[in-house]
Amino acid sequence: MSTMDSIIHINYVSLILVFLISTVMATSIGINYGQIADNLPPPEKVVPLVKSMGATRVKLYDADPHVLKAFANSGVEFIVSLGNEYLSDMKDPAKAQAWVKTNVQAYLPATKITCIAVGNEVLTFNNTALSDNLLPAMENVYAALVSMNLDKQVSVTTAHSVAILETSYPPSSGAFRRDLVSCVTQVVDFHCKTGSPFLINAYPYFAYKADPKQVQLDFVLFQPNQGIVDPVTNLHYDNMLFAQIDAVHSALASIGYKNVCVQISETGWPSKGDADELGATPDNARKYNCNLIKLVSQKKGTPLKPNSNLNIYVFALFNENLKPGPMSERNYGLFKPDGTPSYPLGFAGVSTNSSSGRSPATGSGSTTPTSWSPQDGSSSPGYMSITSNLWVQFYCYFLNCKLHYWNCCEVPPLLSTVVKPNLGVSAIASCRFIL
Repeated sequence: MSTMDSIIHINYVSLILVFLISTVMATSIGINYGQIADNLPPPEKVVPLVKSMGATRVKLYDADPHVLKAFANSGVEFIVSLGNEYLSDMKDPAKAQAWVKTNVQAYLPATKITCIAVGNEVLTFNNTALSDNLLPAMENVYAALVSMNLDKQVSVTTAHSVAILETSYPPSSGAFRRDLVSCVTQVVDFHCKTGSPFLINAYPYFAYKADPKQVQLDFVLFQPNQGIVDPVTNLHYDNMLFAQIDAVHSALASIGYKNVCVQISETGWPSKGDADELGATPDNARKYNCNLIKLVSQKKGTPLKPNSNLNIYVFALFNENLKPGPMSERNYGLFKPDGTPSYPLGFAGVSTNSSSGRSPATGSGSTTPTSWSPQDGSSSPGYMSITSNLWVQFYCYFLNCKLHYWNCCEVPPLLSTVVKPNLGVSAIASCRFIL
């Protein structure tokens, strides 16, 4: 096979991979795209990587113009963010108007910006001035959208830490911190009036790390376990994330809001940590994220809200080598900067090797070009590379017997026209031994 034939073949496999993921995953996964690093690829190289994993939604921590331009006409939906440091400015309607015009309106409709996250975990900073600025900032950003006739396609929200809860166990006892009830109530009232979602950052990893003797590892990793039964609702929970989500639903109900849309704006598991960060391993990260993606693909709601879609954004796309704090903070990425998976994910990565790259993002997308090269110094043709074994793992992960889409030893007609000659029936039939 010639080089050109190989590229064409790989492109077909890439297309069918995206098609199959989108077909099987009833609710697509979202991904957080953080950029606190000096070795990340340019956004143009990130587009095929995001598509290779079937993600159709991306959350940024700013409104990086390079990213928003690169994803134009990609069909990927974006949450852009306005950092905590800008909240005081947004109390000025004119400044809110200018921010929306520059960071949102300028990229529509080519880039599908669907939401603006105003601030991140503001209420748990215990900073009164910051908290007091949150709602006025949200209101002024929303007013700016209304003035531009964008309020029907772009919503306004803010992301909270699960630490805004005073109690979360059992889930039915979920309640907000008493000192935050007033602020939370005002924010939730804003959501109800504007139709925007309530965002929560939830990390079962932190619960396990804090008390590994009491918190069962299988319970936080979505592995088979006895689970818990809520004594009030008699609902059974077999994983901590669902228990946390329903604790939030209960907390919202306790202040009079039973039907607010709750989305998980961050959740993930680190693949590496310091000596005292028990559980931060590649195997645990693989189990958490792969099992999470499986749950999302099954369109399975929580015990309290079984008919509600799981709107979840995994943290994060890349390992970020400049993030402060313990080692785990720099190792949440599904992918390394060169586009290869941080651990087996069930699908191949995309080479992001390039001679041009970017510095860590600062502020609202401010970047300075710099040289970029893969950490291992290797070169790459820069297109999707799927080996037979990785393709088999992908096929088996998403289309295995447990999901009952096809018999494990059958090749779907559409797939059979693409995988030859590099992958035959015998390779696909072996999937039962990979799982």
